[in-house]
Amino acid sequence: MHFYYSQYDIISLMIQKYKTGNLTWVDLNCPTSDEIRQVVAEYEIHPMVARELTIPTLRQKVDLYENFIYLIMHFPSIERSSEGISDQEIDFILGKNFVITARYGEVDALFALSKAFEVEKILDHSSLGKHAGFIFFAMITKIYESLLHRIETQKEKAAGIEFDIFKGKEREMVVKISELSRYLLDFKRATSLHEEILESFANVASTFYGKDFDYYLQKLLDEYMKVKNSIRNIQEFVIELRTTNDSLLVAKQNQVTQFLTVLAFIGLPLSIITSLFQIDTEYRPIVGGPFDFWFIVIIEAIIALGLYTFFKWKKWL
Repeated sequence: MHFYYSQYDIISLMIQKYKTGNLTWVDLNCPTSDEIRQVVAEYEIHPMVARELTIPTLRQKVDLYENFIYLIMHFPSIERSSEGISDQEIDFILGKNFVITARYGEVDALFALSKAFEVEKILDHSSLGKHAGFIFFAMITKIYESLLHRIETQKEKAAGIEFDIFKGKEREMVVKISELSRYLLDFKRATSLHEEILESFANVASTFYGKDFDYYLQKLLDEYMKVKNSIRNIQEFVIELRTTNDSLLVAKQNQVTQFLTVLAFIGLPLSIITSLFQIDTEYRPIVGGPFDFWFIVIIEAIIALGLYTFFKWKKWL
């Protein structure tokens, strides 16, 4: 079994066609209406599906037609804007011996898969069976591997945040924790319906491709559960980081408040004493005598030292 693609496919930027044995993968990247009509005519795709390939679809779904299965799945996009991670739609049309993917943007996992085709690494998957379901299995597996890699990157960021928290950078980490939490929420939202979609796909694919494919359908669900569990685990870790960071911030703020309160309490009697000696009366003890300034300073120093010693003994400082 050998892989090849035609010279036309190399030249075309919108349509890439990959073949291995009798199986074909047609990848449409930002296709024009003419290119969609060309593929639809060649593979006898239902007109309703053809229309859906030209516009984005908010709802993920699985539809069974006479000669193919049509899936719409959303994945977290690679690019991240100020509004967070957007969903990237991929349409899959799965026939007996062909797979058509339609997308509007780069998908790093599909790019990696095409390279795997080129070096015939994909043959390990395709040799397991003779229908296009195995190519879809390889695609989704590759995409989930890519998602897991991105989640691992976020775990490293979370570990870095934890390190900085205990280095005394609690204030700086508030924003970073919020950004990481938002990233994970967007990631979870983009993949939240995959379990339902894959279960629906398993029901129709078992009939379309046969019971021998059931094992691989379950493997797809297992791959998704790895992604789901990884997101949940890091979200729990981020929640713990936020709780710890907030606790340290509150403790530090309480220390500052306590210090300022004690400082004000120490300064209060000193200001009262100073004010008393400033009262313009006929008789003011010490004032006017020799070394009167130093007497007042010593008295206030003794009071301040006494209060400071008391607060230290009470462990308020």
